[in-house]
Amino acid sequence: MGKKEWYLEYEIHRDRPGLLGDVASLFGMLDINIETINGVEDGRRGMLLVTEDDVQIERLMATVKKMDNITITKLREPKLTDRLAVRHGRYIQRHADDKKTFRFVRDEIGLLVDFMAELFKKDGHRLIGVRGMPRVGKTESIVAASVCANKRWVFISSTLLKQTVRNQLADDEMSDDHIYIIDGIVSTRRATERHWELVRTVMRMPVTKIVEHPDIFVRNSEYQMDDFDYIIELRNHQDEEITYDVIDEDFAPFGDIN
Repeated sequence: MGKKEWYLEYEIHRDRPGLLGDVASLFGMLDINIETINGVEDGRRGMLLVTEDDVQIERLMATVKKMDNITITKLREPKLTDRLAVRHGRYIQRHADDKKTFRFVRDEIGLLVDFMAELFKKDGHRLIGVRGMPRVGKTESIVAASVCANKRWVFISSTLLKQTVRNQLADDEMSDDHIYIIDGIVSTRRATERHWELVRTVMRMPVTKIVEHPDIFVRNSEYQMDDFDYIIELRNHQDEEITYDVIDEDFAPFGDIN
């Protein structure tokens, strides 16, 4: 049986001196390799482990059950969120009812960029919506994640430098090496039919597309929220309400880019 990777998380009941050393020694005696370890929540530690066979995990579980100071809370094949939790020392917040919606605040920009970069590295159709108020860092995070994923980015519509839309792409801009960024407000409120022909072409391509302000995009187009694979929300602070009441004030006349 080949090597297998696991995510293990345990809750600490009494964080006495030497507890982490005892846990690490236990893994060593069972020939379980610890790739990464970090605190992931208050009173919890997460680990990425590598084993040679499942018997090692069975022995681990049997031994840990006899330990009074810790309780294993998760043991599974690592998910993307598990890897990022160990890397950054915190879990990504998910919407309680909509599991494809992930929430971040501005001081978690590093975690957000890392999360999006991992999504960008995957091939194939992927549609990601990004919600957030103006100047919270949506576009900058998308560009930074593209750099981390070694991808080029193409603005189909944007307000980053000035409010612009594209009506066509160059031949070297149409490949899965690119991340395509659409501003849902600009495209649905300011664009021409030529621009929408380009939007529909990009949406059909087996590449990663990012739509800022996905709610406005859906409200004014034939696309639906069910079309999105992930929704990312970025706020200045935890209690900030994402509303579109004041966003129209940011839009002034702009020009097309061919």
